[in-house]
Amino acid sequence: MPKYIAFLRGINIGGRKKMPMADLREVLRNIGLAHVHTYIQSGNVVFTSRATDKTGLEKRMETAIFEVFGFEVPVLVKLREELIAILENNPFAMEGEGARGQVYFVLLKDRPDTESRKAFDSETYDNEAFYCTPNCVYLNCGRGYGKARLNNNLVERKLKVGATTRNYKTLSRLVEMSG
Repeated sequence: MPKYIAFLRGINIGGRKKMPMADLREVLRNIGLAHVHTYIQSGNVVFTSRATDKTGLEKRMETAIFEVFGFEVPVLVKLREELIAILENNPFAMEGEGARGQVYFVLLKDRPDTESRKAFDSETYDNEAFYCTPNCVYLNCGRGYGKARLNNNLVERKLKVGATTRNYKTLSRLVEMSG
């Protein structure tokens, strides 16, 4: 069965959209997902499914979450192999844990259109470097993500696609968990 990793956007942050991970795992098992595991409280889910339509899985998960928890949560699903490729193709790969702590991955729900991507590629931000691919924007935040101007909301607005951001440690751990 294919191994998937789902990313829920905007849960358990600042007291909003509270979702206990044990409850989330149960909800996802009830819609037919198997080997469901979560990582930290910010909505990272590793699972297997016979389904091969990622968009269909996203919609099923969003619907189940809304029905049980009563609020909408955007869900982005990637195959394990996609995340391995994203990590392996990181243009900011550097030695040392400190450098990795500045690297973030903005995972894109859809491919940005050519015009939006071209305009975005010409942008510049102080102390921030980025590299845009059809499914990920790699960020190297010189002062850390918390102080970065180039954040998830800006990427979504500029590229006109849904997205969610995770750091190097989280992405690496999810790939490891799904192995």
